[in-house]
Amino acid sequence: MVSNDQKVNLPWVEKYRPRTLEDLVSHDDIINTVSKFIREDQVPHLLFYGPPGTGKTSTILACARQLYTPNQFSSMVLELNASDDRGIGIVRGQILTFASTRTIFKSRFKLIILDEADAMTMDAQNALRRIIEKYTENIRFCIICNYLSKIIPALQSRCTRFRFGPLAPEQIMPRLNYVIDEERVQISEDGKNALITLAKGDMRKVLNVLQSTWLAFKDVTEDTVYTCVGHPLRRDIENIVKWLLNDDIKTTYKNIQELKTLKGLALTDILTEVHNFVLRIEFPFETLIRLLDKMAEVEYRLSQGANENIQLTGLISSLQFAKHIKPPE
Repeated sequence: MVSNDQKVNLPWVEKYRPRTLEDLVSHDDIINTVSKFIREDQVPHLLFYGPPGTGKTSTILACARQLYTPNQFSSMVLELNASDDRGIGIVRGQILTFASTRTIFKSRFKLIILDEADAMTMDAQNALRRIIEKYTENIRFCIICNYLSKIIPALQSRCTRFRFGPLAPEQIMPRLNYVIDEERVQISEDGKNALITLAKGDMRKVLNVLQSTWLAFKDVTEDTVYTCVGHPLRRDIENIVKWLLNDDIKTTYKNIQELKTLKGLALTDILTEVHNFVLRIEFPFETLIRLLDKMAEVEYRLSQGANENIQLTGLISSLQFAKHIKPPE
């Protein structure tokens, strides 16, 4: 285990990355199943998929540390990430060479970890099929991806699949509190809630935003968390919705533009939060349908690179339009 003194310059995400399967904070069913595979020496090819920051890479690295001693690790594990070239040349060269070389440790297989495998080309994935079958006695693959649909069915059928879902707040909070205590971070309860709300189940994002906010402000509160990531504050969204529903178009446009400039906000983030706020307002059903349809059009045009100022007027007009829809008799 590396001491805290040796890890002082590491980002907190790496400094507090789980080292063993027992340290992982969620997905008990998956961890118990994989642990049983290892205990019974019946490890299949694995396919881990799910959103970022949910423990996929940490799980397989913890498995590798359980399978191999520190001296064996470098010779028994090949880890390729999205930053590495993983075209058909690497599959036929580096991966094939590693897979075809026998190990001196009897009855022990090698492990190839293909992280961010959904970035691999179709040719590379097809070339991988034969290697997986041919060298099963000597090698095990762990394929990790965010989007299962980008992995060809032929590879999926050769692996045992596990889905890593977003982490629940009650799973994130104990680990967050541990890091806060270890780093002696000054944080409020609303600061913790803001971190978990922004992360949407991504443990990596929780720790990255916590560290960034602490370095920038030394006091982690709801306001400093949202300010650090450039996300609209809850009270700012309340003001925007109030302007949209009560003021005329010209006044609303002026107020929102001033707020955007002052806080450095993006219209996409404002639109997302306004959408969540609008769903809590008791609009007539027909009005809500038309309003969400108009807001979806604005979001689509923003995603295509349309002018923010013009789309802001579109957002304002959609709320003005919704106000004047008469409910059906």
